[in-house]
Amino acid sequence: MLLDPSRMARSMTGFGAGGATVGGERISVEIRAVNHKFCEVKARLPRELLSLEPGLIERIRARVTRGAIDVSVHHARGQGSAAVPRVDLGLAREYAAAFREMSSALGLTEPLSARTIFEAEGVVRLEERPADLAAAGQALGQAADQALEALVAMRAEEGRALACDLSQHLDRLRALVLQLRELAPSVRQEERERFLARVKELAAGQPVAPERLAQEVAIQAERADVEEELSRLESHLEQLRQMLASGEAVGRRMDFLIQEVHREINTVGSKSQSAPIATLVVDLKAEAERFREQVQNVE
Repeated sequence: MLLDPSRMARSMTGFGAGGATVGGERISVEIRAVNHKFCEVKARLPRELLSLEPGLIERIRARVTRGAIDVSVHHARGQGSAAVPRVDLGLAREYAAAFREMSSALGLTEPLSARTIFEAEGVVRLEERPADLAAAGQALGQAADQALEALVAMRAEEGRALACDLSQHLDRLRALVLQLRELAPSVRQEERERFLARVKELAAGQPVAPERLAQEVAIQAERADVEEELSRLESHLEQLRQMLASGEAVGRRMDFLIQEVHREINTVGSKSQSAPIATLVVDLKAEAERFREQVQNVE
């Protein structure tokens, strides 16, 4: 099966960044992704934007199904000051009353000015300008979408190389299974001859009932038969190839299926005492393990 570059499995690693300004609220977003068994999103937002975190995480989960996702959000104002002055009117009244009382007690005639009260400690303080959450939310959505597009594109690009590598592993696994299938008939004959020789040796010249011998030969042949295992191996490999070419998030399913491939290979090895088959089984295990390691990178 030829792999369609537009429909290949995606890697779990990638990076994306984006930025947007709406109504004077400037937002920048960076998203980093690495391998993880599930989809785990960790977002870091400025304190004033924490209420927007659930929506951001939901937005990311809609585009990414697997991986450890680290999101950094930065907030700035595109125009105007980040701080605003605040006047403590109650404290100003207290200062005015105190100044009047002091002037009366000291006989001062100089009139009390607003400037005097304004410059008194604590009357005027600078506070952080509250964010326009509606505008910031729109800017965050736009910036996050840009970052997600870049992240998905990088994952797809890495996925293409990953899919080609996995496809080569599948080709080698398939070739080894075909060699097993070609060897199986001769191995069954060797097993039958070995069993007959053992029976004759144990009988030590004593007659053996043909019916009983035929029955035992059939039982031994059935125990050594690996046809079912080879058929399942071929089926599993074909399913893995289809998953690889589907373009969907198939990493977890592929991980499960390659474990089934391992199981079938082990069964083939346990059923046969043939040296050539044992050699092929070792090669199959090694190739399947290489495939399994690479599958850990697939979304």
